[in-house]
Amino acid sequence: MKHLGIVILGLVMMSCTTQAQKQEKKSVKEEIVMNTDNMELATFGGGCFWCTEAIFEQLEGVQKVESGYSGGHIKNPSYNAVTTGKTGHAEVIHIAFDPTILSFNELLDIFFNTHNPTTLNRQGADRGTQYRSAVFYHNDSQKDAANEMINALDKSGAFEDKIVTEVTAFDVFYVADNYHQDYYNNNKNQGYCQVVINPKLEKFQKMYKEKLKKQ
Repeated sequence: MKHLGIVILGLVMMSCTTQAQKQEKKSVKEEIVMNTDNMELATFGGGCFWCTEAIFEQLEGVQKVESGYSGGHIKNPSYNAVTTGKTGHAEVIHIAFDPTILSFNELLDIFFNTHNPTTLNRQGADRGTQYRSAVFYHNDSQKDAANEMINALDKSGAFEDKIVTEVTAFDVFYVADNYHQDYYNNNKNQGYCQVVINPKLEKFQKMYKEKLKKQ
C-alpha cells in the first residue's frame, strides 16, 4: 500500500461488539439535543463508533459528536438489533461543526485517514454491514465533495485496493444509548480502549496536531 499521506490502521483482534456485550452497565436511550445554530452536520460511518467519536470530538470547530445509527430500515433500533447486521443500519457518528473553523472537506480528509475505506463491511476485527464505511451526506455539496475525494484517492493510488465507502443521502439518525456516548473518555482503562482506540488516537493526534482543541 502506498502512503501518500494516508494512514491505514492495522487489524486488531478485538471486537467492539464483543466488548460491548461483556459490559454489565445498563443505560436508557435519551435524545441528545444539539445547538445547531450556525452549525452544519456531518454523518460518517467508519467502523465502531467508539473509535470515530473519540477522534472527531477532539477537533477544534466540532461542537458535538453523537454516536448512533443511520442507513437502515428499522425505526429506533437497539444496539443488540444493529449488531445482528439485519437492520441495515451502520454505526455512525453525527457531528455538529462550525464551517468557519473546520470545513467539510477537512472532516472528509480526517475520515479517510483514520479508518480503512477499502474493506467491505469490516474494520479490523469488527465485521458486518453495521461497520461499513459510509458518508451520509446532508446536501449536494457534501455529496459532491465525498465523491470527488474518493475519485481523487482512487486515481492517486493512495490505497492498494479500491475505496468501497458508501455515499448515500442522509435520512434519519437514531442516537445510541447513553452508555455509548463519550465512550472512550468514560472508559479509558477498558481493554478495547487501550488496545484499539489508543493507537488510533495517537496517530491521529500526531497527524492533525494543529487541528486539535486547545487544552
